[in-house]
Amino acid sequence: MCGALRVTDSGSKAVLMGWVHRRRDLGNLLFIDIRDRTGLTQIVFDQESNPGLHEKARQLRNEYVIAVIGTVMKRDAKTVNKNIATGEVELVAQELRILNESKQPPFLPGDTVLPNEEMRLKYRYIDLRREAMQRNIVLRHNLAIAIRDNLSAQGFFEIETPFMTRSTPEGARDYLVPSRVQPGSFYALPQSPQLFKQILMISGFDKYFQIVRCFRDEDLRADRQPEFTQIDLEMSYAQPERVWEVVEAFLKAAFKVAGHEMETPFPRMTYDEAIRRYGTDKPDLRLPAMTNVGEAFNKEDLAALALSAKLPIVALRIPKVGELSRKERDDIKPLFNGKGKAKLFEDFKRLEKSFPQAAARIRENLGADGDDLIVLVGGDGSKSGDEAKPQGTPPDHAVYTTAGLLRLALAQKYAERHRAFERTGDPARDFRFLWVTDFPMFEYDEEAQRWAAAHHPFTSPHEQDLGRLESDPGAVRALAYDVVLNGTELGSGSIRIHRQDIQRRIFCALGMAEEEARQRFGFFLEALEYGTPPHGGIALGLDRIVMILAGAESLREVIPFPKTARAVDLMVDAPTPVSEAQLKELGIMIRSG
Repeated sequence: MCGALRVTDSGSKAVLMGWVHRRRDLGNLLFIDIRDRTGLTQIVFDQESNPGLHEKARQLRNEYVIAVIGTVMKRDAKTVNKNIATGEVELVAQELRILNESKQPPFLPGDTVLPNEEMRLKYRYIDLRREAMQRNIVLRHNLAIAIRDNLSAQGFFEIETPFMTRSTPEGARDYLVPSRVQPGSFYALPQSPQLFKQILMISGFDKYFQIVRCFRDEDLRADRQPEFTQIDLEMSYAQPERVWEVVEAFLKAAFKVAGHEMETPFPRMTYDEAIRRYGTDKPDLRLPAMTNVGEAFNKEDLAALALSAKLPIVALRIPKVGELSRKERDDIKPLFNGKGKAKLFEDFKRLEKSFPQAAARIRENLGADGDDLIVLVGGDGSKSGDEAKPQGTPPDHAVYTTAGLLRLALAQKYAERHRAFERTGDPARDFRFLWVTDFPMFEYDEEAQRWAAAHHPFTSPHEQDLGRLESDPGAVRALAYDVVLNGTELGSGSIRIHRQDIQRRIFCALGMAEEEARQRFGFFLEALEYGTPPHGGIALGLDRIVMILAGAESLREVIPFPKTARAVDLMVDAPTPVSEAQLKELGIMIRSG
């Protein structure tokens, strides 16, 4: 391979095959760097010793595919290239074969300045030749192997589930596949193997896993793709703690392959605690938690500030920011979106002058130094809605989540400039995992005026909350859990419902009539009647894990052939219209609008 030769190979004969990476013509001497996925080696063509070969080599251009036979020679000390692994040797060419020529590419794998992303995706086969992309794909391969090996060692079977199944849309839209042999009927590409893996538990395969492609027709972001890969697993007779142990074990093995040692078990935090301390169910533990400082103010203070006594007052402390100018304080305001439910106090020193006792208590509570930036977010007392609604998000959660979004925005704005939010160790290796547990079973859909499943309708509620299913759905906790890393949700899972009577009650709480439930999930409901063991599982996004370990900003950097933000494959130009003959055969008519 082109990155394999070393000083110990000096005097040996070698055959190298790969792409022309770079050429330097110095007259009598022509230097060619040949490249493959392992690296590159310098090749020397000497006109004096072999004029015919030298003349042939002058035809070479970037990205030609060649084979070279020659002798490995140790370089002179002055010409050693310390930037590459093969930099102490070169190959003196004795034979050259041009295996294929190449047009001039729109960009070169060795370019330091990259073209725009659309160009990279259109010519993905060129982009994938770049060292950074090759490194990311190799990392992805190594992680998948480590995960497979670890789960196999824990007694799991890798079992493939169908790609063509029935449409049971929940949340995102399905990709539909028309059936030619069943006119008017459609398959759906799976959003996840959820029901199939639960049926595998009913079938007696008590430990299942799969590294599987899934499909969701939803709006895209940097961390979403219409087709993606997840690490999917399910276990019979498992409590949440057992699922967590399994996941921690394979994540530890995967991160070790990437050069990172992890400590287990991961810390755990309930959903309610995460919202109150971090304002999000995906906390980034590298950043300081928020603090409710409402007790620092008396009733008169609250009235003067038009703050609600029934809602929290959240303090955000940003260490070592230093004195901010008036303009810098004003720049904080656009980062805040209270939506009429919360108020922002970005000028703490001004607040300190009017309310010195309250400000002193807040500083003491936070342990804040004089050069720390303190920002307060409180519930707007001039607005109605202090009383919790029977449905929907509690008002105090609205304040916490508003403050949580501001906390992340301030982290991004000030962390680098002012060295705020101190982190321990090397930030590039500072991985803070967390299990978030006890999510709400339901969330209220204001538009549809009904309850919806917060995760999916097959999630089991806490046994002690079953009595509230009909009377107070918003108070029911789910046996659901997410694994979070540095503010990114890596995976989501739950203990599943294994009893048909409870599954019926969940469907009823979601406003789903028995006939609708039978139509959509009849095959699964029937399977539950045949001795279903308790079971639970989880699915983690492999793409996201690779993205984090690669230090990439987008999933497109770690997926070989991704789609754009408009769900388009620029390389193959998909999706595209199909012929009238194909549509007619499928019994489909395209209607505009």
